[in-house]
Amino acid sequence: MAEWITVISLVVLGLIFVLIELLFIPGTTVVGILGFVSTVVGIYLSFDYFGSSTGWWFTLGSSIFFAITLYYSFKSRTWERFSLKSAMQSKVNEGLTAELKEGDEGTAVSTLKPVGKAEFDNKEYEVKSFGDYVEPGTRIKIVKIDINNILVERIQ
Repeated sequence: MAEWITVISLVVLGLIFVLIELLFIPGTTVVGILGFVSTVVGIYLSFDYFGSSTGWWFTLGSSIFFAITLYYSFKSRTWERFSLKSAMQSKVNEGLTAELKEGDEGTAVSTLKPVGKAEFDNKEYEVKSFGDYVEPGTRIKIVKIDINNILVERIQ
């Protein structure tokens, strides 16, 4: 009886790990590999404990069980409540750069290394320096505005 429990639990655990891999952790990770190894060991033990005939029946049954479980888990849309339903559509500084022009002066609000926040006319923007490390509170000016990218440099 202990052999049956061992074999069945290894195959079921493997199935659960493979489902977790497919639905929650896309890509090849340790969870998927563990699930595959657990299933293979369970099937191997069925051959070892019960012989060839029972081992093949167990392999067929496990394969069918796995296929049915996958089919119903995707068809019943059980996993939709776990999936992301919205996506970010906005962009950094989108439509805000129209108020700025080259030569405007402001202050670095955060450290620019080289990207950070700066304030121009009491509004915060994401800005980029030319690779320079700029401390917060440093006076900066806009050198170039390229679509939504604001390139700045330190005022000497």
